[in-house]
Amino acid sequence: MALDQSFVGRTYPPTAPYEVGREKIREFAEAVGETNPVYTDPEAAKALGYPDVIAPPTFVFSITFRAAGQVVEDPQLGLDYSRVVHGDQKFAYARPVRAGDRLTVTSTIEGIKSLAGNDILDIRGEVHDEAGEHVVTAWTKLVARAAEEA
Repeated sequence: MALDQSFVGRTYPPTAPYEVGREKIREFAEAVGETNPVYTDPEAAKALGYPDVIAPPTFVFSITFRAAGQVVEDPQLGLDYSRVVHGDQKFAYARPVRAGDRLTVTSTIEGIKSLAGNDILDIRGEVHDEAGEHVVTAWTKLVARAAEEA
């Protein structure tokens, strides 16, 4: 069954703040094979004008995807998560994510469409720091595969 188009434009409440830790950034950088010292060495980051280490560009996915869970778990939307695959991801940064940031994410359903029986859900996550400054916008595309015919 196709997802309800009336959900397009629905915005969910901001998440609780996520505190970005230096160690989490280091672990993420190592996991994705990033060797730039700006991600692991505070002095290297400071030499480039940052107050502490910064996160690799895709680090914020873990925060925004968790926030998109509000959409995915909305019982009124009726998304069957067991059929969902991650279709696409993109980011637009106002500034890098830094160790010590306390970030909140507000998720909005930007689009719902059906294609060959599959539901495609576009979610925009607006990430702000504790002062309310915009840090990054993340777009996540989820594809709920069509149910198989019996």
